[in-house]
Amino acid sequence: QVQLKESGGGLVQAGGSLTLSCAASGRTFTDYYAGWFRQAPGKEREFVAAIGWSGAVTDYGDTAKGRFTISRDNAKNAVLLQMNGLKPEDTAVYHCAAAPDHRAIRSENFQYGGWGQGTQVTVSA
Repeated sequence: QVQLKESGGGLVQAGGSLTLSCAASGRTFTDYYAGWFRQAPGKEREFVAAIGWSGAVTDYGDTAKGRFTISRDNAKNAVLLQMNGLKPEDTAVYHCAAAPDHRAIRSENFQYGGWGQGTQVTVSA
């Protein structure tokens, strides 16, 4: 069983930065594709970014391109999301998830994660 724990959220002003972390336990995280998703109250879950097993392949949602960077910190068995140039519309609960491959991540067929507490990101105007 793989357990995922999100952290790193907080309150920042527009234009600020945050780094989110998704730490995995139970299995080497590089065995899985990983992704970040977010959901604001009253809105649908939105894809943010995904990363392949080695980290060489990345995929970003339109809202993240040019501002966010997904990466792996293998020493910590974690996937990071560096968020720069934050905007108020980035305000949401951010969740991470793991899946066997890219298709599964993008279709939200998660093996692990994708729900639960997440980490709250709030961006003030």
